[in-house]
Amino acid sequence: MRVLVTGGAGFIGSNLVDRLLADGHEVHVVDDLSSGTRDNLADAARSDRFRLHEMDIRDPALIGLMAELQPEVVCHLAAQISVRKSVTDPAHDARLNVEGTAAVLNAAHEGRTRKVVFASSVAVYGRPASIPVPGDAAPDPRSPYAASKLSGEIYLATFRALYGIEYTTLVLSNVYGPRQSPDGEAGVVAIFTDALLNGTPTVLYGDGTQTRDYVFVGDVVDGFVRACGADGNGRRFNLGTGIQTTDRRLHSLIADAAGAQDKPGFAPPRVGDLPAMAVDPVPAHEGLGWQPRTDLSTGVKKTVEWAAGRRAK
Repeated sequence: MRVLVTGGAGFIGSNLVDRLLADGHEVHVVDDLSSGTRDNLADAARSDRFRLHEMDIRDPALIGLMAELQPEVVCHLAAQISVRKSVTDPAHDARLNVEGTAAVLNAAHEGRTRKVVFASSVAVYGRPASIPVPGDAAPDPRSPYAASKLSGEIYLATFRALYGIEYTTLVLSNVYGPRQSPDGEAGVVAIFTDALLNGTPTVLYGDGTQTRDYVFVGDVVDGFVRACGADGNGRRFNLGTGIQTTDRRLHSLIADAAGAQDKPGFAPPRVGDLPAMAVDPVPAHEGLGWQPRTDLSTGVKKTVEWAAGRRAK
């Protein structure tokens, strides 16, 4: 199968690329390298079934590229992912996430693509009425970023109605693992790991009882691979564990894996942060045969080992 991955030089995208190549597929990556890196694709670049196309997904040349390649599946991960940046510059967020998604879908139509697998976010749920958030929960976007992701889902349904392009939306909880950058709000595991390995101070916002649902990148990649098939057409699935982990517990796990002192600092809560979040993964098991297989302790150890090995180079 020929698969095109947008944002394939990023954290999740590059891990997906490696898995697809390992499964024997031909993989093309479209990435402007504004946040992703060639280093993330170093292993992939050794394969003769891989090619990187350095371009913005809004570049009109994407239409010609897709028409030439005719990928059977497009995994669309390229995005502006910062909630805070979306609030300060919503127009920029829309250009990348709304216009960009529309451009990818238009190009997929020209390339006779069978299916698009779309990376969405728990942000679309806003402040959910119940936790873990069920798979059929109504969206309640409360940031331009969340609105742009929800817009992507609407575009997917529209292109399916117009042209018959199938799709599956995967709502990702807090993904962590090797290759995640510590430079960003979405990577608290990477942030803590980097600081604890370097012996620099760490900070918890609030009293440490805020919770999130942490899912290992390898498990998320497995969800994307499963969604590339015929299962889950026209549906949205949550990829998470359903388990709430407090900030304080997460810090302890990472400190233990890093062999560092478990003594974080504390700061006032940040405005707008949710007190708790977790998603129900059961529908993904029923619809895709997917389930999270990596417990947090094991995943954190793998992440710290990768980060420590990178520092040693």
